[in-house]
Amino acid sequence: MAQKVAKVGIKKEPGWLYYIGKDGDIWRAEMARAGRKKVRVKRQKVAKVGIKKEPGYLYFIDKNGDVARAVMARGRKKSKKAKKKKTAKKKAKAKKSKKKKR
Repeated sequence: MAQKVAKVGIKKEPGWLYYIGKDGDIWRAEMARAGRKKVRVKRQKVAKVGIKKEPGYLYFIDKNGDVARAVMARGRKKSKKAKKKKTAKKKAKAKKSKKKKR
């Protein structure tokens, strides 16, 4: 689950993308819309927070408008089915190699 890093309480407006910049502050950029010309997007600083980001965490703005972080998912846990298939393939390969040697 996510943990709150800073209580900011910003109000999000529709049509804007909110993110945490490299400087640790909250920024917003106008969202791209279909049919509009590609123009450099306007960016605005919403709140000065100054968060120091730690590696291995994903930082985001939660539904309350506060800054939160969650542990990044690295790799994927293999399911039991995938493990069974892998062992079955190894066994079949071993049988084929034994038959060839004879």
